[in-house]
Amino acid sequence: MDKDEILELLKCGEYINMECKKAESTLPKSIWETYSSFANTDGGVIFLGIEENLKETDFTKRFSFTSVKNPKQRVKEFWDTVNNKKKVSCNLLMDSDVGTCEVEGATVLWIRVPRATYKQRPIYINENPYNGTYKRNYEGDYHCTEDDVKAMIRDANDSGNDGTLLDGYTLDDIDMDSLKSYRIEFELRNPGHLWNGKSDLEFLKEMGCYTTDRISKKEGLTIAGLLMFGKGKSIRERFDNIRMDYLDQTNLLPGSRWSDRLTEDGNWENNLYNFVKQIIPKLVSNLKRPFRMEGMVRIDDTPVHKAIREATVNMVIHSDYMIRGL
Repeated sequence: MDKDEILELLKCGEYINMECKKAESTLPKSIWETYSSFANTDGGVIFLGIEENLKETDFTKRFSFTSVKNPKQRVKEFWDTVNNKKKVSCNLLMDSDVGTCEVEGATVLWIRVPRATYKQRPIYINENPYNGTYKRNYEGDYHCTEDDVKAMIRDANDSGNDGTLLDGYTLDDIDMDSLKSYRIEFELRNPGHLWNGKSDLEFLKEMGCYTTDRISKKEGLTIAGLLMFGKGKSIRERFDNIRMDYLDQTNLLPGSRWSDRLTEDGNWENNLYNFVKQIIPKLVSNLKRPFRMEGMVRIDDTPVHKAIREATVNMVIHSDYMIRGL
């Protein structure tokens, strides 16, 4: 990073991807909180040897260059610490991510912190993920909540969480009408598939919805099986933070909060399969369907319809059902 790049970045002031610290003779302790927050958010650049005066409204005068004394020693001190597992959980940096530069007659030490991958997060300090994990909001470093940290740990799980065995949840917790409807669709789309002739239990096993622990020999529904085909009451007993709710707030009448709503009102079994099946027709109801024939078959599916279906399914697949609702 050269002088011109640094001066260009400083024009915007401190923000979510940039932090300035005075750091004349020592590395500031707060540098590690910023390292963690940048790594767990969107990455960013830390400048040492630059001080920001927040009261100064003239951006050309807002930053003063205090210079880093003995920069080679500071760089060595930084590398020694970032590679110390007792201080930092993971070193994400390469040699090219740290350097010094002369700006306005002062020595600036810059550190470019990349965003950690989901497998690397959480990046934490002081050997304690629950007290030492930070995230970046605007221009500040903030402690992650316990739920934030748990979500990162779940995301880092290579095997995922969908196949986790739920103790005490059996076929009695499955809404058989939902499963029957899905199996009809599956067979229509996959005629001749080997799973079509299997029993409901074997079908659920093949789908990853029912499993057996090889060590304890316990068996039962997985998280995916319960959420996808479970009875609403069973799902709410296990995931009391989940609420399947659809609100249409277009074309509102005066005093109305919604023009259409699908909620857990006892008129349908509240599982993800039924929820998606009911909201997709609502989402595409006002989209135009141009008339087109392929042979003797009418084709009225458009790229927009496909995009909405894809977005809806992705929303359901990538939601974190372990976190608490707002």
